[in-house]
Amino acid sequence: MTFVKKIKDEIMEDKNNLFKSFLPNSKYSFNFQSIKKFNNFQTVVVIGMGGSILGTKAIYSFLKHKIKKKFVFIDNLDQDFLSKIKQECKLAKTLFLIVSKSGNTNETIINSSYFKFFFKKSNIIIISENKNNILYKFAKSKGLVFVKHNPFIGGRYSVFSEAGMLPAYLMGLNPKNFKKNLPKFLNSKKILSNSIKQLLKIKIKKFKVVILFNYVPELNDFLFWLQQLLAESLGKKKKGFIPVVSNAPKDHHSLLQLYLDGPKDKIFYVFSSKSKKNLKLNCDVFGKEMSYLNKKSYQDVKVSQKNAFIEILKKNRTPFREVVIKKFDENTLGKLFLLFIFETIALGKMMKINPFDQPAVEKVKVLTKKFLISKKSSKKNF
Repeated sequence: MTFVKKIKDEIMEDKNNLFKSFLPNSKYSFNFQSIKKFNNFQTVVVIGMGGSILGTKAIYSFLKHKIKKKFVFIDNLDQDFLSKIKQECKLAKTLFLIVSKSGNTNETIINSSYFKFFFKKSNIIIISENKNNILYKFAKSKGLVFVKHNPFIGGRYSVFSEAGMLPAYLMGLNPKNFKKNLPKFLNSKKILSNSIKQLLKIKIKKFKVVILFNYVPELNDFLFWLQQLLAESLGKKKKGFIPVVSNAPKDHHSLLQLYLDGPKDKIFYVFSSKSKKNLKLNCDVFGKEMSYLNKKSYQDVKVSQKNAFIEILKKNRTPFREVVIKKFDENTLGKLFLLFIFETIALGKMMKINPFDQPAVEKVKVLTKKFLISKKSSKKNF
């Protein structure tokens, strides 16, 4: 048995839990008919942290051209942003979608409490594990719509489960369209095996930094999803690498010098597209010197910049991979999610670490709560 086949077989053994969610006919813990009544809301505020919200943000950004509703994402502690939402959104006519796998995520609960005066039974959905946690108890005590989060799927892997597909449905998208070609993609002897071979060939484990170099604005939130997936899954036992989201061509004028002439500890994932956007340039106002740009499009410029960047990487013998987006649809995004989930698990197997846990993060959560409780107790003494 080849090493590639061994890795692939080990990953596929997990399909009873995580990989089951990739199937077009996978079952959800909610009934779409019961959620249909929420489709009338034209503004949706999604509150969550990390994997509970990043996948949904990625879907919204990538497919915004197909979505007619306004989605607002709250995934940090930012008082000014909360105040801005209150000013700009008609919150009495807004749907609140609160997502936390554990049901106890402090930031999610804190941000949700900011909007408590706008909560009604008819404008809130809560997704968390069906156990004795804060959000579950809150939903049951108030008679709110509660959707069970799959307990066997971690937040950063949950985009194909309730946490990602329910919001996609509220966006007016069909969850099946994300998954319809995934079984064929997953069972392909060529695609995923080639993916592992490529990781082995470029010896990704020896690099300290992975630069996610992005020429596609619609992919920006997807890359923040990927950043978390790579960092939280593989950063263990003194192993792993730092994934950096870098926007191009903007970063040609800030970070490119370091990338090309700095430490040789980086591998580049270059993201580009065959976009059909064709806004034409006309630079006549700046004289004949710039006439070579006339009748070119913004996309032409970006493609030329990307090609030039890749050419220099080749000359410098800097390892890179290129991902080219041909279509901006659910099928494409579904394959992207699956490819990088598969690769991340494969890397975990190669590095002999567990890609599914996050022990260091849990330590910080516990200590944060301890500090908050001790401060509360100390105030009582005055």
